[in-house]
Amino acid sequence: MGLYYVYLLECCDGSFYTGVTNDLTRRMAEHQQGSDKGCHTYSRRPVTLKHYLTFEYINDAIFVEKKLKKWSRAKKVAYFTKDWKTLHEKSKCMNATSHKLRSSEDETF
Repeated sequence: MGLYYVYLLECCDGSFYTGVTNDLTRRMAEHQQGSDKGCHTYSRRPVTLKHYLTFEYINDAIFVEKKLKKWSRAKKVAYFTKDWKTLHEKSKCMNATSHKLRSSEDETF
């Protein structure tokens, strides 16, 4: 059984790309060479590998890839720079339904 990788690239325009592969070396070469004109990285080369994670099972890798793709830029930067305080702050739920933002007056029973 092989390994699977979730990787985070930084493009020359400062944008990020998150992907999954079973061959990180090959996939990095494809991104650098511009093998796929439809890929986000094609017109944003060169790219820099910022971080990668290794998985034994493809379903686990895909699950994490989908999670990372939803993260904000600030959260991604905090993650790969190991800024755990900022990562924690950026991970807090701040939407209108968050229990942390409700006052006791908002509760209706």
